[in-house]
Amino acid sequence: MKTIIEPFRVKVVEPIKMTTRDEREGYLKDAAYNLFLLKAENVIIDLLTDSGTAAMSAEQWSALMRGDESYAGSKSFYRFEEVVRDIFGFKQVIPMHQGRAA
Repeated sequence: MKTIIEPFRVKVVEPIKMTTRDEREGYLKDAAYNLFLLKAENVIIDLLTDSGTAAMSAEQWSALMRGDESYAGSKSFYRFEEVVRDIFGFKQVIPMHQGRAA
């Protein structure tokens, strides 16, 4: 079935500054077209990184409150390890905080 809306409700939002095309072109020119010199506040959609691109579900937010914060041996790690092994069949599972760090 084809839908015109996303099949979920957004739970967390952050206001962003809307800019015109001329303003965005000015920001790029001022940064000498170097994306790393752009101010984050002037970026509406971040296609450079994998950060801050989606809202978190109610389940994700509640998991933060239920999370086992133990430094080692936490239930959440063992659950993560089990799921990764089940999906990918990997013998070793080494979690990373973000993809590019791996």
